[in-house]
Amino acid sequence: MATILDSLVGSCAKKLQDIITEEVILVLGVKEDLKQLQRTVNQIHCFLDDAEQRRTEESAVSSWLSQLKDSMYEADDIFDLARLEGNKLLMDYASSSRTSSACTSFLLFSCLPNIRRRHEIAIRIRKFNTELEKISRLGERFLRLQNMQPKVKVTAVRRNKTCELLEPNLVGKEASVSCTRLVELILSQKENKVYKVGIVGTGGEYNEVAILKEVLRNIEVDYKQDETIAELSRKLSRALEDKNFFLVLDDVWQHEVWTDVLRTPLNTAAIGIILLTTRNDTVARAIGVDKMHRVELMPVYVGWELLWKSMNINNEIEVQNLRGIGMQIVHLCGGLPLAIKVIASVLGTKERSENEWRKVLNKSAWSMIKLPSELRGALYLSYDELPQCLKQCFLYCALYPEDFIMHRDDLIRYWVTEGFVQEQEEQLLEDTAEEYYFELIYRNLLQPVPRYVDYARCKMHDLLRQLARHLSQDESFCGEPWSLEAKSLARLRRVSIVTDKDVIMPPKMEKMYNRARTLLIRFTESPRVESTIFIRFPCVRILDLTSSTMQSIPDCIGNLIHLRLLNLDRTGIPSLPESVGSLLNLQILNLQGCHALRSLPSTITRLCNLRRLGISGTPINRVPKGIGGLKFLNDLEGFIVGDGSDNSSKMQDGWNLEELGPLLQLRRLEVNKLERAVPCTTGLFLIDKTYLKVLELLCTHCIDEPYVERDVNNIEKTFEWLIPPYVLEDLVIERFFGRMYPTWLSTAHLSSLKYLNLIHCKSWVHLPPVGQLPHLKYLRIVGANTVNKIGPEFVGCLVGSPGSADAVAFPKLECLIIDDMPNLEDWSIVEKDAASWQNGKALFPMLQLLPQLQKLDIVRCPKLKALPKELAYATSLKSLQLRKVARLKEVENLPFLSDLLLITGCGRLERVFNVPQVAKLSLWRSPNLRCVGKLSSLKQLSLGVRMQKISSLWVPELRQQCRQLHGEDLDVLIW
Repeated sequence: MATILDSLVGSCAKKLQDIITEEVILVLGVKEDLKQLQRTVNQIHCFLDDAEQRRTEESAVSSWLSQLKDSMYEADDIFDLARLEGNKLLMDYASSSRTSSACTSFLLFSCLPNIRRRHEIAIRIRKFNTELEKISRLGERFLRLQNMQPKVKVTAVRRNKTCELLEPNLVGKEASVSCTRLVELILSQKENKVYKVGIVGTGGEYNEVAILKEVLRNIEVDYKQDETIAELSRKLSRALEDKNFFLVLDDVWQHEVWTDVLRTPLNTAAIGIILLTTRNDTVARAIGVDKMHRVELMPVYVGWELLWKSMNINNEIEVQNLRGIGMQIVHLCGGLPLAIKVIASVLGTKERSENEWRKVLNKSAWSMIKLPSELRGALYLSYDELPQCLKQCFLYCALYPEDFIMHRDDLIRYWVTEGFVQEQEEQLLEDTAEEYYFELIYRNLLQPVPRYVDYARCKMHDLLRQLARHLSQDESFCGEPWSLEAKSLARLRRVSIVTDKDVIMPPKMEKMYNRARTLLIRFTESPRVESTIFIRFPCVRILDLTSSTMQSIPDCIGNLIHLRLLNLDRTGIPSLPESVGSLLNLQILNLQGCHALRSLPSTITRLCNLRRLGISGTPINRVPKGIGGLKFLNDLEGFIVGDGSDNSSKMQDGWNLEELGPLLQLRRLEVNKLERAVPCTTGLFLIDKTYLKVLELLCTHCIDEPYVERDVNNIEKTFEWLIPPYVLEDLVIERFFGRMYPTWLSTAHLSSLKYLNLIHCKSWVHLPPVGQLPHLKYLRIVGANTVNKIGPEFVGCLVGSPGSADAVAFPKLECLIIDDMPNLEDWSIVEKDAASWQNGKALFPMLQLLPQLQKLDIVRCPKLKALPKELAYATSLKSLQLRKVARLKEVENLPFLSDLLLITGCGRLERVFNVPQVAKLSLWRSPNLRCVGKLSSLKQLSLGVRMQKISSLWVPELRQQCRQLHGEDLDVLIW
């Protein structure tokens, strides 16, 4: 049930179709053998539907499918080998034709190895074809598999991004939020000072070392990587001796977490409070809790509300028409919100009718019995309803440790290099993979981490992760290497090492039996990895050694002919061997944060299939010429600009901007050291990059001395050449030292822009007019030191006349961050003069200002005296955070701010008034705050310890107000 066999066979058929016509195959002379293989694969493909239906009941069919899967993997290896040998022959022929056109005895002798290579490849293909024909006959004649034409699989992947589809959940609360809230309430009511607080997630899997380190990390106690259980226990015991502590053990599945690991070292504390959350009463009783509170299952009627709200069904008639069948479906979900949400996503792909919903209700997947009980029903059905391509991507997430934050870009690269992503016309594989990612989020199979923009990070619920692990256990492993045996490793295709030990030692075995295609050693703190790993995993396609302490890469890495992804981020390697150029299948090469790496091998330009090169954060100063020849390169993070002074034949001190010209598939580009760009009179280097979505333009770290006029003029001209294409969605400009921002920053060239970061542009006197960018959602401005005023120029030319209903500023902006602007004194979106304002009110009330703004952060603006009055018109504002705005005196008249107002380090603040919808107010280090009032929706007040005295002036009135309006006490938390 692991990697979807239908996809494997389909992929094999597609590769055969492509490879047969390639020149490398023609030169090998195996075209007819591959055509025969193609016929056999197509025939087997027709048996799969019948075989999949019979596999659970007939062990012989299950064994046949397992044998077939191994053969498909072997076919993939053979295709790589054929391409490699064919390429070698082509290069040999080209070389010999240049040397001589005559057939000398020397040339005849040199042809003999080529003939031998061609013969070996042909023999292997024929042998494999014979074995595959046996498998086909076995299925047809002995197992009597029915020859069915494979059904056309409809890939129900939405084109819209999930971030535009998801709506806030209106039923219930997230468990993590509730747990944190409970901790706050308990601490606020304790008279004794709690010295240490920690929240530790234990989950279904744990080891003693990991738990002890996690507790120490949460109470801010240092430890060494290689410390033993006994050493860590003693350290924890000494840290809490005679102290008061509060420890949360979240999601405990096994009582040994307490009885065998934590009870003894925590006995030295004076007072200890343990808050335990678990799914299992038996665990709670074994640990010996004093008080137990059972969370009730969600009632069916509440579950039905969650279901239709999760599906955004807003029509009351539809809700009533579907209520009967909907309640039946909710009943099968057993009162579990996760089950209801994933089944809502399944129903979201169907027509909203009773007939279609009843088909879902009658699915056999509800009663799949060969699963642990907690994984049956809605959870398995949500997986079973996925398109084949998404099933593979979902299962791949089981290689991540429990509760691990997964990066969207990492998942996309893994899925592409594994071959899970189907080709779409006029679209890069990475864009299609991104659609898969958002579809899994839409289906609630991945959970976005809210603090990251555009769902760039996600987690997987532990039950869904268990489901993925269970379904992929026959070929995937995630855990401690010592639990692997050579026998089990021989059957595995994907291995993810998770350990607290500092040395990674997979079991030794003959390399011919090691068939792992993926090896991830990235979930361990600075592991030591033996260089023999490059010999022991000959079939590896994905090798991720992030943050390992490896100091060198051996030449034998060039023998990994199947390698597609090599991740050496944050390793200590000083160089890469030239043999890297032999990795002709390599698609991803990550070298970011390698602080000892100062040059790239000249053979990098031979990597004809390279799709990504990541070298940002390295001191690389020698690069090979010819990067423009990598025609599939679409992700270049760390294009180092050179000054053009090096004229050697192969290497140079950086690339010229002109070398970007042939890279027409660029999707992401980060350009470094732009101050070194050579003046150029012609050339628009980016505007023709029709796939470019993410662009980062970086200069070197600012120097204290002012730049000379020539350098300022040069950098301004350079940026003018870098006009991005209209499809750009994400732009970063960092350490730009020109006085004028690029003219294209406010034009139609950025009509698709969603995310804009302007970092340390210290010479700008005015901010660029970005208020009319039609799709801008996120704007972050940091370190604009020279700007002392933000005015109407920031908005730009309004769409429509100021007094009309269609005039709008920042129409889609959701998040605005203003940070580290030491000279900013005044901020107004519309000019503050008699013509625009009268008696504190705008004369143009029809003007829409920040209509979508949800979050505003103002940080380190010590001279800012007042907030812009136009915030009163920000109708969607949920969160306002003010940090170190020292001269600010008033925060008032924010009628739409609804969730959070956080103020800290505002020393002159005197008044917080008329914020009628805000639910939570947090105040720290604002000692002059004497007036707080008209907060009629306030439910929670958090105060720093030093605010207690001044707060006595207004807290009693807030308490009374809360009791009168809401019939409950105001939560006051002192920190």
